[in-house]
Amino acid sequence: MEGTLFGVGVGPGDPDLMTYKAVETIERCQVLAVPARGKEHAVSYKIAAGKVKHIEEKECLNLDTPMTKDRQMLEENYKKAAEKIINELKKGKDVAYLTLGDPTVYSTYIYIHRIVKEKGYHVEIINGIPSFCASLARLGDSLADRCEQLHIIPSSYAITEALEYPGTKVLMKSASKLGEVKEELVRNHREAEVKMVENCGMPEEHIYENIDEIPETAGYYTLLVVKEPKK
Repeated sequence: MEGTLFGVGVGPGDPDLMTYKAVETIERCQVLAVPARGKEHAVSYKIAAGKVKHIEEKECLNLDTPMTKDRQMLEENYKKAAEKIINELKKGKDVAYLTLGDPTVYSTYIYIHRIVKEKGYHVEIINGIPSFCASLARLGDSLADRCEQLHIIPSSYAITEALEYPGTKVLMKSASKLGEVKEELVRNHREAEVKMVENCGMPEEHIYENIDEIPETAGYYTLLVVKEPKK
């Protein structure tokens, strides 16, 4: 019998925010997969290690993904990763691909998931708490009230037009262009309430309560929350 691929969301950073189902799934799988050169470099593995007993005894596939927007290069990488996973599934082993936050939100995993599924293998997604939900909890606020709109925006791309959307804007993966993002907000959205959470739930967590506190550079796991003034 062939194995199953599980895309497991381990949450935003605090191991205590992992779901019971995520922990149980990882414990049940014979093989882990991480999007890094090795498990010692994988944040998702370090989070899971805080809750999963004997995790170090499991086999681990190192599925490093290049930091690029080159579609062809990425597609080739996803295919190679899928092949490595399929080799384990053919042996009857279940594979847990560990991903930060939730596998359905801007996750590398989903591209591999689709390839493996198209090849006829069983795949399943185990949800995790998204970073933007955890970050707003840390800020002690809601993402959206009543009829307010909520927009999740990948801010490593063009954001000028997206910042004009009404309601709350969550700017994901802000670190690579943080200086530009901050400049845009100061120039055209000075009246908006802007807060930033870096490394939510991790030992290196930092919270910035307004635009003036936000630095020019930050770590990869950084998001901004932009709320327009209520009318």
